[in-house]
Amino acid sequence: MLTIEELELVCDRSEAVELPKNSIEGPDLLLHATFFPYGFPVQVWTNSEEVLANYGELWGRFEKQHDTKPIQVHVQAIEGGSGECPPEPAYRMQSPLMTAVADRDNYSLIDMERGVVRITVSYAALRYPLYIQYFILGTPGCIISTHHSTPVHAACVALDGKGILLCGDSGAGKSTLSYACARAGWTYVSDDGCFLHNGGTTRRVTGDCYKVRLRPPAAQFFPELEGMGITPRATGKPSIELQTAPMVHISRAPTTTIEHIVFLNRRWQGPPQLVPYRKDVVRQFMRQTLFGPEQTQARQHEVIERFLNNLDVFELRYSSLDWAIDRLRKLVREG
Repeated sequence: MLTIEELELVCDRSEAVELPKNSIEGPDLLLHATFFPYGFPVQVWTNSEEVLANYGELWGRFEKQHDTKPIQVHVQAIEGGSGECPPEPAYRMQSPLMTAVADRDNYSLIDMERGVVRITVSYAALRYPLYIQYFILGTPGCIISTHHSTPVHAACVALDGKGILLCGDSGAGKSTLSYACARAGWTYVSDDGCFLHNGGTTRRVTGDCYKVRLRPPAAQFFPELEGMGITPRATGKPSIELQTAPMVHISRAPTTTIEHIVFLNRRWQGPPQLVPYRKDVVRQFMRQTLFGPEQTQARQHEVIERFLNNLDVFELRYSSLDWAIDRLRKLVREG
């Protein structure tokens, strides 16, 4: 702020007063880039090349698939913060607003109704890219998961253009089986999460086909994982993370049409088998991860009902990956 004496001098000279920016105002966001996470347009404005680089790592491989209204993201990078990685954010919702607050220098405000996200990050926190991408910079994904799509906790692979959703609890083996299928010639779509387009009328889903994350015990099934480093997940789950782009033997696709839903049960003690599964359980399984305004969830429930209509659901009871892959192949080609 200018002192009284400085203001008096300016006024005495009849000069135009150029007042400094108020200390609580953020920096000008002059840098801009557009990304397409899961095919949906997101426009980012920021004052930091480092922020744009992080978004490039997070979403740079995705290509445009949908003509939805772009999500507007404003990210200000500020000085401050300690040298330690910030804590996991606290999430709060007062619909249609959602906040993710790690500390006073790292937080996000998400307006799910207007499709606008305002983020503050510290340069100190940017030294932890896994953390900052997952917890702070990635929060615009909340709008994709509510306004534009319906998220499904499932892996996805396809054979002969026919997709299968592989569902189950965390640790059920979705990533392991999807990667095993990809190594066996299937098309890889996602290892842990898919999105149904809220405006669509088909059973098409979108996933992240550019990486696969496997838990360390998966190395016993895949020799190429031996000796690979463990990536500390932001959520605390260690994993071996692979980029699929360099793998010439892996066929990838960001989207496919689903023909079957299969729930995984690899703890089954009896003979391996594929049996019909309860659609009422599937419905609640898909609903339980939804959040956001009531009208948004009501629309997502309609999307799930349309998706499940005339769709076969099974439980795969197995212990052998080879048997599971062969049975899924038979399901696609013979029923």
